Amino acid sequence: MENPTYIALSRLDAQQRTMDVIASNMANANTAGYKSERVLFSDYLVQQKNTDTAPGGKVLAFTQDRATYFDHTAGALTQTGNPLDLALGGNGFFSVQTPSGVRLTRSGSFGLQADGTVVDASGNALLDSGGSPIQLPAGDSRIQIAADGTVSGETGQIGKVGVVDVTDLNGLTAEGGKLFRSNTTPQPVAQPKIVQGAIEGSNVQPISELTTMMQTERDFQFVTQFVQSENERQQNSIDKITQTQG
Repeated sequence: MENPTYIALSRLDAQQRTMDVIASNMANANTAGYKSERVLFSDYLVQQKNTDTAPGGKVLAFTQDRATYFDHTAGALTQTGNPLDLALGGNGFFSVQTPSGVRLTRSGSFGLQADGTVVDASGNALLDSGGSPIQLPAGDSRIQIAADGTVSGETGQIGKVGVVDVTDLNGLTAEGGKLFRSNTTPQPVAQPKIVQGAIEGSNVQPISELTTMMQTERDFQFVTQFVQSENERQQNSIDKITQTQG
């Protein structure tokens, strides 16, 4: 196999990775708090040695998959009227307690357990500003959550929803479609902007994703045809050499 085929195969691998990421984004277009993924590629240059080629032809440029990162642009807010649905109008994340530890999320669709603990759809407890689960009094039907996170009920103030942020968003590791694990200690947001009775939708733009998918598919087909043509060229060369020697 010659260098052009190796270079083309590196491009095919990158395009396949792009298609996988697009498929994941499209599947989560309606997932509350989901952040779309993006791929980052670059040229991997290899200097050919001991070759006698034309000027400018001694460097091979392979496609290198450098990273996958998240677009943390905020999604649109949708009013639900549910007092335990919370959205963030600014930067930051909610903290939830999972079996694997504290995780961050922008998905603010919460509910109540039998003991009054506020939890997400997976049963992870929403944490307050001190890192403890928020628990509402039994029978309290007038829960108010202020923009700064203060939780009040019929008997007065109950607690305060914790909102935290990290200095490097690229340091977050996704766990599923809604949760992130931070490699550094998150810091409290001084002035959070919590919106009660609303949730933040996915920031996936389906039309944009579809357009990218179609372009990637066309590129994939083009490179595939190139690889097939190269294979035929090499096979024809082998056949001619064989016939000449025969």
